[in-house]
Amino acid sequence: MQTVTIHTAKTTLSQLLARVEAGEEIVVSRGRTPIAKIVPFTPSPSKRQFGKWKGRISIGPAFFDPLPDEELAGLE
Repeated sequence: MQTVTIHTAKTTLSQLLARVEAGEEIVVSRGRTPIAKIVPFTPSPSKRQFGKWKGRISIGPAFFDPLPDEELAGLE
């Protein structure tokens, strides 16, 4: 991880971004104080798709039956 000053970051931004695209992380500092880190962008996971498993799985009617007394006692 390399540290660069704000001035250097402003003048060589294109080159720094090319290095970040290659996987490198770069710290931008004001004097000797680090203030920011440039890291590769990672997209967030896609949103859930409702109904994706429709027709692929099924829940039998026994799923909705009441629990036996022994199991209910174990939950209390």
